[in-house]
Order: sequence, then structure tokens, then C-alpha cells
Amino acid sequence: MKKDIQPEYGETTITCACGKVYKVGSTKKDIKVDICSNCHAFWTGNLKRDTTGGRADKFKKKYGIG
Repeated sequence: MKKDIQPEYGETTITCACGKVYKVGSTKKDIKVDICSNCHAFWTGNLKRDTTGGRADKFKKKYGIG
């Protein structure tokens, strides 16, 4: 690698809107995020999925087929 052109890599903190703080290595300083694994619906088990069928089922229902 060429000398003095690489960004400085060091420890930084990632702060989520929910208040959770992570210490990681990065070239950026003090990153703020809106959502993390602590508050995301997928990871907390609160994710609601539409299980009414796919596109083919919706088409069949719309046109009364099958």
C-alpha cells in the first residue's frame, strides 16, 4: 500500500436512536443510526408478515379462477 493515502482506522462508537451503543472499528467517527438489531422488528420478533398468498393467489382470487 502507498504510504499516507489510507484513511486512519480506529475504534468508534455506533449509537442507535433506541439508545444502544456499539463499539466497533471504522474509518469514521461517532456513527448514528436510526435502527439496530436491538430494536429492529425482525430481530425482536415483532415482524408482521403478509401470509395471504402470493401474486398467483391474488390473481386467481381477483378473477375467480380455481
